[in-house]
Amino acid sequence: MNGALYKILSAAEWRAAQGSGVVAWSAADLGDGFMHLSTYGQALETARRHFSGRKDLVALEIDASRVAGALRLEPSCGGDLFPHLYGELSVDAVLRVRPLAEDAAGGFRFVDGGGKP
Repeated sequence: MNGALYKILSAAEWRAAQGSGVVAWSAADLGDGFMHLSTYGQALETARRHFSGRKDLVALEIDASRVAGALRLEPSCGGDLFPHLYGELSVDAVLRVRPLAEDAAGGFRFVDGGGKP
């Protein structure tokens, strides 16, 4: 798998990861047995569907070539293929941290204004 992937989490979870060197799995990740990731084209919709109302979100932009664990594209409940990580996500794989903000309509945007990686 090539290109950038995204992991959405709180800023506090990112700070904890920086201290430990590893991004912790969320409750949903633990329940499903893999770390949920998104492509660039999926990240903002993932935020809208699963993180509505959250004010403290960041999207980790991850270099897929730096991920040590197994990455697989697998279908979601809706049938779209999403990247799933079976293993640890080291902070060394993170290219940049992109703050997210929710708009009045419930959509999300990257606060840094940057486009695709």
